Amino acid sequence: MPKLTVDGKSGDVPHGQRLVLAIESLGVNIGHRCGGNARCTTCRVQFVDGEPGTMTEAEYVRLRARDLYGTRRLSCQIVCDHDLSVQPEITLENQEGWTDTGPPPDPTVQPLAEWFPREELERRNPVETG
Repeated sequence: MPKLTVDGKSGDVPHGQRLVLAIESLGVNIGHRCGGNARCTTCRVQFVDGEPGTMTEAEYVRLRARDLYGTRRLSCQIVCDHDLSVQPEITLENQEGWTDTGPPPDPTVQPLAEWFPREELERRNPVETG
């Protein structure tokens, strides 16, 4: 079982569990306002250790659109298949006016996930300069 560390809390999580759900299982109220569908970026995290070298195209496109690529990752688009250590950016406790974290994410990564090396995504979806 992979070990997950979030804000100083650590625990074993099921292999293949979505990171957003694993973070919640450790008692951290991470945001997921779009229900874990790679649309809102409220589930974004900063990796301390164990950042995966692959990502879904949906995550890549959303991070690029929000100028977060290379600094943050979307926990709804990552599965726990090795030890990870992260810092969530948006939680119920640090968002004024929130009464919940959002709709519950599905157990499987949505939209339908296929992971690619980041370099391949960069080649296929280059940043437009102007």
